[in-house]
Amino acid sequence: MNTVLIILAFLCFLVGIVATFTPVPPAVPVAWLGLLLARLGGVAISTSMLVWTAVIGVALMVLDYIIPLLTTKQFGGTKWGVRGCMVGLLVAVIGLPFGPSGLVGVFFWPFVGAFVGEYIQKQELRPALRSAWGAFIGIMTGSLAKVVYALVLIVIVLVKLF
Repeated sequence: MNTVLIILAFLCFLVGIVATFTPVPPAVPVAWLGLLLARLGGVAISTSMLVWTAVIGVALMVLDYIIPLLTTKQFGGTKWGVRGCMVGLLVAVIGLPFGPSGLVGVFFWPFVGAFVGEYIQKQELRPALRSAWGAFIGIMTGSLAKVVYALVLIVIVLVKLF
């Protein structure tokens, strides 16, 4: 068993958990890289396990962008609120590495986007805040799912190690 690769695997898991709250580096691929490194380090992880966790990871990455849009809509958002949330997601993903928003931007910009989009449409504060709250709930749900994904990968490696 290659101890260096196992240590690198756990570092990838930790970076994957921390990266859940930033778009750079992407949390799911970094966490999955930890699983791959563990296998290369001698942990008995099957090819099918690697494939299934990769498929789940890709689905999770796609859902990470869809869930906030769906929760915005579910919380009463119109097309304008959903579009605003989408713009906020893009600003968070594109702007975070370069802008001053820092860690907060991942949660802040979709909220602001949904709020502004909804406010433009309805010109009322309450529905705009409700729509923005839906975007925030969606972002938090996606973040929680990514943390759970990384934790499950850690458990898989620990079970296989011991």
